[in-house]
Amino acid sequence: MNRRTTVLTGTILMASLLTGGTALAGARGWWPGPKDVRVMLPEAQSNPAIASGVAMGGQVAVYQSSGLGPSALNPGAPDGSPERHTDPALTEEAEGVTVTEAQALVVLRNLRTNLEAAGLTPADVITMTCYLMKPPDADTADYAGWNRAYRQYFANIDLTSRKVVPVPMGTSAPKSPLLANKARPARATMGVASLAVRGWLVEVEVTATYKKR
Repeated sequence: MNRRTTVLTGTILMASLLTGGTALAGARGWWPGPKDVRVMLPEAQSNPAIASGVAMGGQVAVYQSSGLGPSALNPGAPDGSPERHTDPALTEEAEGVTVTEAQALVVLRNLRTNLEAAGLTPADVITMTCYLMKPPDADTADYAGWNRAYRQYFANIDLTSRKVVPVPMGTSAPKSPLLANKARPARATMGVASLAVRGWLVEVEVTATYKKR
């Protein structure tokens, strides 16, 4: 089995599980060319947050980031606290921003910088894994805060109308995102017991593809 077949089969299988098996019906027409990256979206959705799956042709060049966390940009917060790993300048005009959301905004900005150093942009991201710790005194990880931050950098252009979709930050009214980007990675988000740096609540790693090899 060649590389393209392996990638496509795994992607189709995942999408089939998510959609009840309907993804297999059009699989032949969905097959990627040698240099193609094709994204499978949930049926009848024009602005989904994430892809059901992604297929790559055998000649696609791929970049894999390391896990990236938030920088400690809030000197007014105690060292090692979650608040220390936020950037108040990013959220000064918003209300109700959670600490996970604030950290995620820094992480995603760091991710953008990491990708640009490799000759890529967030528009080139095809898969993403996010690890979340629960904030102090919380029962669970703040998935809602993470998802709000995610929409500031990903999946904020309607694929039918091609218009930028306003997104909220915290409890503030939706407005233009920090980065207009139609990319919808295949994504996994999970709660974890700990992360490598004291105070981190968010760590993200991605795979991105180059348009030309």
